[in-house]
Amino acid sequence: MKKNILLIEDNPDDVKLTLRAFEKNKILNEIVVKTDGVEGMEYLNRCTLLPALVLLDLQLPRMGGIEVLRRIRTDPRLKLLPVVIMTSSREERDINEVYHLGANSFICKPVDFEQFTEVVRQLGMYWLLLNEPPPEPSSPSIS
Repeated sequence: MKKNILLIEDNPDDVKLTLRAFEKNKILNEIVVKTDGVEGMEYLNRCTLLPALVLLDLQLPRMGGIEVLRRIRTDPRLKLLPVVIMTSSREERDINEVYHLGANSFICKPVDFEQFTEVVRQLGMYWLLLNEPPPEPSSPSIS
């Protein structure tokens, strides 16, 4: 069974672009879209099977991407979840902060669709096919 991808992105055009790029690259994993940080965290806290990957924008309503990343990395159940920051920010301060908080990658979204499609192809190839994820946390056994 293919694990899904969680996309936390508030810009509807970027959501459409991302979905089209995954489709064009024949990446068949289901993509769950949440449009703000609060929705993204609520989804992660209630899902039973963690996504294969979280694609996280930084500029989000209600709870920004940096706070989402901070919460993911401090939650024992979520802390090993691969998180790729996909944002339009090129601010050195943002890059430093997300890596300090444990982001797995930082990608500045290309404006051109063909470049964006290639970025998504490479993301899918690496994170969904080549990367060996950590084992799922096991449920505590009851003695």
